[in-house]
Amino acid sequence: MVPTSDSRLDALTELLSGRRLAILTGAGISTDSGIPDYRGPDSPPRNPMTFQQFIGDSAFRRHYWARNHIGWRYMDSSRPNQGHRAVATLERGGRAVGVITQNVDLLHTKAGARNVIDLHGTYAQVRCLNCQRLISRTTLAEQLEEANPGFAETVAAAKGVEIAPDADAVIESTAHFRVVDCGACGGILKPDIVYFGESVPKERVARAYNLVDEADAVLVAGSSLTVMSGLRFVRYAAKAGKPVAIVNRGLTRGDEFAALKLDIGCTEALSALAASESYSATKSSA
Repeated sequence: MVPTSDSRLDALTELLSGRRLAILTGAGISTDSGIPDYRGPDSPPRNPMTFQQFIGDSAFRRHYWARNHIGWRYMDSSRPNQGHRAVATLERGGRAVGVITQNVDLLHTKAGARNVIDLHGTYAQVRCLNCQRLISRTTLAEQLEEANPGFAETVAAAKGVEIAPDADAVIESTAHFRVVDCGACGGILKPDIVYFGESVPKERVARAYNLVDEADAVLVAGSSLTVMSGLRFVRYAAKAGKPVAIVNRGLTRGDEFAALKLDIGCTEALSALAASESYSATKSSA
């Protein structure tokens, strides 16, 4: 007999009852906000730019910034969904110690979560790879507008522009786009996002491990755990004897470590958990 959605949610509530959570989220939690994911069951094949491509080829950088010049606006205007708000509710109620997110969309922060570790950075900042100066994405947008007058309006007027993950947009013609360099030293500007081929900063990883140490259980929401940056925290929790619950559409690399795996939507599961009167963090398994 296949369990009903309600019975699976009851199992989730029962497993996590009395336990403070470290919540690890991936792209699947943001799909209900209109931001596509990389590896969901219905996602098209995607080939994200690597760090080596970005720094090693000016044509790649031009193509990236042209696409990002459109895509970041879409991400900036996106709003949290009920799943993000449920996570913030769990934190405010003392039922979650914080959030480790692999997303760069800032939607947890916009939803009101306070202890958020943006594991891969965010779309909203840009860093110079030479002098390490940080500027806001809004500031860079103004500079790119000045260097490419009318570009955004021309693309926006075209029908069917596809928005891709990581504040990107699918645009074919970018050959005439002008890239802007660092205004302080002339260095290469890069979104303050961890690209494929880069490592997550050690300080950020340490903070995430500390968050898992503070928690009694780990809840994964919307991540296939394909990359080690997220999977390591699941392995760490399981090794410490802390139960892991995974809510994700499709298989994940962490399924073998999970005490419970639910193949349902994040919004449904998180909203039910946040609303459940029987789920409380007043007890502790520690």
